[in-house]
Amino acid sequence: MKTIGLIGGMSWESTAHYYAILNRETARLRGGLHSAPVIVHSVDFATIEALQRAGAWDEAGHRLAGIARALEAQGAGLVGLATNTMHICAPQIVAALGVPFIHIATPTATELRVDGIGRVGLLGTRFTMEKRFYIEQLEAHGLEVLVPDTGITNLNGIIYEELCLGVVRDESRRIYVDAIARLKARGAEAVILGCTEIGMLVDDSVSPLPTYDTTDLHARALVAAALG
Repeated sequence: MKTIGLIGGMSWESTAHYYAILNRETARLRGGLHSAPVIVHSVDFATIEALQRAGAWDEAGHRLAGIARALEAQGAGLVGLATNTMHICAPQIVAALGVPFIHIATPTATELRVDGIGRVGLLGTRFTMEKRFYIEQLEAHGLEVLVPDTGITNLNGIIYEELCLGVVRDESRRIYVDAIARLKARGAEAVILGCTEIGMLVDDSVSPLPTYDTTDLHARALVAAALG
C-alpha cells in the first residue's frame, strides 16, 4: 500500500474525520490490524483563511504546492487535499507533483453518476458555491449543478464561525436542512456536502435529499488509490 500524503488543517476538525476514515477503510479492506500509512501536514488555518479573504489564491496555491512537494519528498505515493475550497489551487499542486493528486470532486461525481443522479445541489463555502472551479469539475462528469439562490452568506458563516471551531448547533442544522429543501424544490435529486465540515451537521437522517459527503468519499478514494 502506498503512503498517503494528506494536506490538512482546513479545518483540523474535518482532517480528524479524514484520519479516522482512512484507517477504518484500510482496516475494512485489508483486515486484521492493518491501518493506513499516512503523512499529514496540518496547516495553520488562520493563515489560509486570511489568504481566502484577500483573494490571494496564487499565494495560497504556492504554499500548498510546496507542502505537496514536501509530502512527496517524505515518501508519499499520492497526495490528497483535505478541503473542498482550496481545490481552487489544484492546478498548482498537480504541477508541483510527480505522484498522483486525487481531486476531491472526482469520487463524488463518480458516485453520483453510478447512482443515476443527473441534477445535484451543491453546498459549501461561498467560494465553492460562487466560483466555477468546483462546479466545472462536476459538470465535466455530466452533472447539472444547482447552488442555493438565497442564504449563501449565512451558510458560509456557519462553516467558518461554528463548524470549523467544532460547534454544532440545532438551529444551524435547521438552516442547512431548509437550504436542501429549497434545492429539492428546484429539482435537485441529491445534495453534495461540498465542505469537509458539513457532514458534522447534516446526513441522510435529517436531509430531505440523499447526501454525498465529500469527506467520506474522498478519504475512501485515497485508500483505493493507495491500494491500487
